Amino acid sequence: MVAKIGRGNHLKGILIYNYEKVKEDQGNILHCHKMIYPLKGEFTIPLLERSFEPYLIANNRTEKPILHISLNPNPKDAVSDELFSELADHYMQEMGYGDQPYVVFKHTDTGRAHIHIVSVCVDEYGKRISDSFEKVRSMQLCRKLEKQFKLTSAIGTADKKDIPLQKVDVKQDNVKQQIASVLTFANENYKFQTLGEYKALLSFFNVTAQEVRGIIHGKEKRGLVYFATNDIGEKASNPFKSSRFSMPVGLADLEQKFKKSKTYIDTHKPQKRVRKLVRDAMQKHPSKDRFRKYLQDHKISMFIRENDQGRIYGISFIDHTSKTVLNGSRLGKDLSANVFHRLWNEEKETTLIANAATSITQHMEYMENELTAEAMPLFNAGVMESLGGLLPTDVPEENDMKKVKKKRKNRKDAKRR
Repeated sequence: MVAKIGRGNHLKGILIYNYEKVKEDQGNILHCHKMIYPLKGEFTIPLLERSFEPYLIANNRTEKPILHISLNPNPKDAVSDELFSELADHYMQEMGYGDQPYVVFKHTDTGRAHIHIVSVCVDEYGKRISDSFEKVRSMQLCRKLEKQFKLTSAIGTADKKDIPLQKVDVKQDNVKQQIASVLTFANENYKFQTLGEYKALLSFFNVTAQEVRGIIHGKEKRGLVYFATNDIGEKASNPFKSSRFSMPVGLADLEQKFKKSKTYIDTHKPQKRVRKLVRDAMQKHPSKDRFRKYLQDHKISMFIRENDQGRIYGISFIDHTSKTVLNGSRLGKDLSANVFHRLWNEEKETTLIANAATSITQHMEYMENELTAEAMPLFNAGVMESLGGLLPTDVPEENDMKKVKKKRKNRKDAKRR
């Protein structure tokens, strides 16, 4: 049996959706609990609304107080109306809604019988009923009810999504369906506390999310759209509004998911294991590729966010063991994006500087060798011998000059006589 839980703020719309199946003879009101019954005739939408009015009037905080649950047994199971009613009562009681008013519709429009339960998730005092770990509790309860009522187990089928999905392929026609499968898998199996961590997880399936803002009737509205991407993260499809998906993947839904994930992480502390492994990887394998490989061997994926200039401004680690996404800054100041930017970029700069220094050293050695080679003939011979070639060789000695002058004088005196 598969259970799907939805929330909304428009009671009448949900009642109309279910009641139309009754009018079209594709369903009927199967069971009611703490509801106002008609004195004559059949249930009407205004009458159904009256049962929930006191709870909605008391509510002054919960944004989406309407609860809409569907229970879907395996088509192989022949479930009677009585068993459907019993399943609804057990499910609501175990999930904490046993004291709430609710109406059970049976639908047969899809070729297999299933039920829809409409209720409210605030009590008579307007206090919101806790939905902590709701998806996990719901799946566990379905397994329990399957055993109790001997129904076909849904393990290994629709609600068992432990096997990773394939990346979205925009070449196929069913892009929206592919994205929906990824969103279901991510939201039901992983914990994340920010939109950045959520996007880091989706990126591995070629999906991204983008927040959009606008002014409607003078009020600012926020929303979320999804895109398929290519392998380098570029948008490769038209946007799909979060409201187009049946599962709760809008901004308000994600904010609730962030809170639940924080509670889980604070309680179970999966970050301890991730922190230790990331620090080990930094010490043993400082290069980016070997760092990534070391983490992959320990079932941890890494997602890096860079700007156009190659500056790392975000890094997330996805632990597939605890199914948790954690930003580096959550693990410690020494594991923030800036630290990894310095680590991997300084490594490149150090290599460049080392290569430049090596080139300069080699050039200087070459120049020194050239100078040494030219100077060697000069300093291999004696200093005076080397300088001899630069000095005149016909300079007469001082005594020889006196003899020459005396001879010239004697000749002059002889002529006068």
